[in-house]
Amino acid sequence: MSAEFGLPGRGPAVASAAGSGGMVASSHPAVSLAGARVLAGGGNAADAALAMAALSWLALPGQCGVGGDAFVLLRRPDGSVEAFGGSGFGPDGGEPAFYRDRGLRALPLEGALAVAAPGAVAALAALHADSASLGLPELWAPAIAAAEDGLPCTAKTRADIVERRDALARDPGTAEVFLPGGRVPRTGEPVFQRALGATLRRLADDPGDLYSGGLAERCVDALVDAGAPFSGYDWMASGRSAPEPALTCTYRGATVHLTPPPTPGWMVAQQAGLCDGALADLPWLSAEAVHRMASAARIAFADRFAGCGADSDHWRTLLAPAALADARARLDAGDLPAPAASPVPAASPVPVGGDTTSMVAVDAEGRAVNLIHSLAFTFGARITVPGTGIVLNNRLGRGAYLIDGHPNEVRPRRRPLHTLNAWLVTGTGGRLLHVGNTPGGDGQVQWNTQLISHLLDHGHDPATAVAAPRFTVHPGSDADVLGVPPGLRVESRLGAARIEALRASGHDVTVQGAWDAGGSAQIISVTGDALLGASDPRQDGVALGV
Repeated sequence: MSAEFGLPGRGPAVASAAGSGGMVASSHPAVSLAGARVLAGGGNAADAALAMAALSWLALPGQCGVGGDAFVLLRRPDGSVEAFGGSGFGPDGGEPAFYRDRGLRALPLEGALAVAAPGAVAALAALHADSASLGLPELWAPAIAAAEDGLPCTAKTRADIVERRDALARDPGTAEVFLPGGRVPRTGEPVFQRALGATLRRLADDPGDLYSGGLAERCVDALVDAGAPFSGYDWMASGRSAPEPALTCTYRGATVHLTPPPTPGWMVAQQAGLCDGALADLPWLSAEAVHRMASAARIAFADRFAGCGADSDHWRTLLAPAALADARARLDAGDLPAPAASPVPAASPVPVGGDTTSMVAVDAEGRAVNLIHSLAFTFGARITVPGTGIVLNNRLGRGAYLIDGHPNEVRPRRRPLHTLNAWLVTGTGGRLLHVGNTPGGDGQVQWNTQLISHLLDHGHDPATAVAAPRFTVHPGSDADVLGVPPGLRVESRLGAARIEALRASGHDVTVQGAWDAGGSAQIISVTGDALLGASDPRQDGVALGV
């Protein structure tokens, strides 16, 4: 079966380390190396993740940054699991009327009006205070050096710059870094981010400076000057992050731990509840299995749009046993909801892609950290805070609705719905089994469900799981694609016979290239006394054991 799907096999994407000091995996070799060096030097998994996160701000600048959001799952050596949330509020003056008075029918996807206050630094600072053994100046020194000395431009970053060139050129700060001399950097050419390096030095000494210090003042002033109605208090309030209980569900007898709202981790739990017991006896990635998972995803997106917001508890109702039983009955009967509609005409369909990056780390004590962070769309709002190197996210524009009365309607002190989520799986007695994640917008909750099924329903190793043919229900419930006609995107490796069977089941199937679904999954699994890890071949990452 693996040969049929053209999987790359065990190869360089897999690392194992019996009795090891730990393992890391990420979407960029330098990021993984930074984490491995921390583990090899005696640091723990939290230290490794913090070092990796900072370096990824330099290595994958389109996908993440100081101006973005982050979410973390932490498994402690005693087996307990907690989450750290890092996402911010929109502006205090951002009432719906503010946008409607400017002739808008939806929030912009670029510029100051698309920006929510960033939460990534708050989440990382909270993780550091909770579990790190090394100081941030030491952990972030490699990232600061990369900013000052330059880091080679990857093919991925070059392609991101080419695709967004016009938008990046309109902002002096982004143009200076990513279009030096007015041209796109060549692959392998150093990209210098010296202003960001100075900002990282400042934040390593005091992360709170981004929320209530001089950096906060510069960020808020820049946004207000550009027309966004931030008060400063909204920005300060976004700097609070503390450990909280992870959301949990069971699947195949194991416990799946998920990031709680405002992330859509509950959607993975709902899909798990709709698929548990239904997939293990089906052939792996058969048309019937794909149909089941795709239908479960469609139900989750419809339920999300119908009643969920970042400060709404409606998701709890959806995960109640009676609600899951009713949804399973509807799924079994083929009674599937229509995709989310909107009174606002949809923008052109946006391809599901990896506008985010993620990493995992496990240490010798059994501590595991799962970290995912993002600017929302690639290069976020495509604007930089002058003199700081901070590229700002467009999470408000991507995530909040301008729909009267909706729980996700843009409102002051209401976080927009998020796409980021992460998971880890434990067994009997809280024993760590798997930790993983993937970027990819609204693909995330679907692909994470697929990854968990590959591991638990079929017993696949991490390399097989991350490289398996991927499929994606589209649209999800991002603000910019509401109302797009429903479809199912599948990688061609799924095979012609399965694709035709899916069409016969009623799916409007779009066939993508063999490896073109998007995402960049990372998994570390515990097998006996060994750690086994893999990084998605769809990007440039690697898993490293020490």
